[in-house]
Amino acid sequence: MRVVVDPWDPGYGAATDPEAMADSAAEVDLDVELPRARWRPLAPPPGSVRPQEVLFVDGVRRVDARVWIDSDAGSGADSEPGVCATWAAGAVRCAARAELVASSVERGMFSASRHAVDLTTKFATYPARSAGGSSPEQLWIAIQNRMAGTEQAIAEAVRVEHPGALLFVDGPLRGRGHLPDTIGMVKTHQRAYLQGEQAEVLAALRPGERTPAFTIASAFPRRSWYVRLPGSSGAPLAGVVRCECSVDVMPADLVPLADVSALVLPRYASAPHKDSRAPQNLYPIGGLERALRRRLGDPRLLYRALRAATG
Repeated sequence: MRVVVDPWDPGYGAATDPEAMADSAAEVDLDVELPRARWRPLAPPPGSVRPQEVLFVDGVRRVDARVWIDSDAGSGADSEPGVCATWAAGAVRCAARAELVASSVERGMFSASRHAVDLTTKFATYPARSAGGSSPEQLWIAIQNRMAGTEQAIAEAVRVEHPGALLFVDGPLRGRGHLPDTIGMVKTHQRAYLQGEQAEVLAALRPGERTPAFTIASAFPRRSWYVRLPGSSGAPLAGVVRCECSVDVMPADLVPLADVSALVLPRYASAPHKDSRAPQNLYPIGGLERALRRRLGDPRLLYRALRAATG
């Protein structure tokens, strides 16, 4: 018997969900970069040069308190649950050194209640934000959508300020495909886009290699490819990230973009003794997350202020 421990911190869920991946039914065009019969692991061409400037955009979020919202009558008969949350997004620039070049912090009181109004405390205001429902999942989705909007605004701003940089954004590229030289990086795998011989090519990747690019034809069509990072274990898809770019990127520009991702990403792969989500949670992203969390404010002070404002 052989047992391999996945280095991904289980507190963040599974890096790979075998059940979800087995059920994927996405339509995929495999013949974008290479004919499917010629698929093989690809490495950046010899002599490839890294870009002088690389940007990473990511966000963090936190629930500061759970609340109940009812009408002015205060009977409690029509109370609905909600959450007060804080989120932040930012960008780190990697050149001669890494530096934070943009950040934004926002708050909100999320609920489906028609009675919700802005909640002002001693230290912060939580504007009323509408959620699609009152379940914990619906409230969490509402927070996630707001954070995604903040991340998009940050990405658009740094794209203008650093036009020549290669830009990586966390997660799927949805809503940011119009930005040039921009790659979405997906750290966890919940869908299997490759089957059969192409899946074998994916499994055979060595650190610094990638799969050929393919097109995912769905409600949100995009180009995609996989890259394996160094320092991974023998767990399935350990150390593998999936990259995305706009479906409008033609093969002549797609290949250099995919090659440069396989050249750049391994350089920033994290180590297990420094990051519990190694190697996919790259060092610049881990540093950005820590910097953003410091900007969220002291959770104990915010909680006490919320209790005082609603007491």
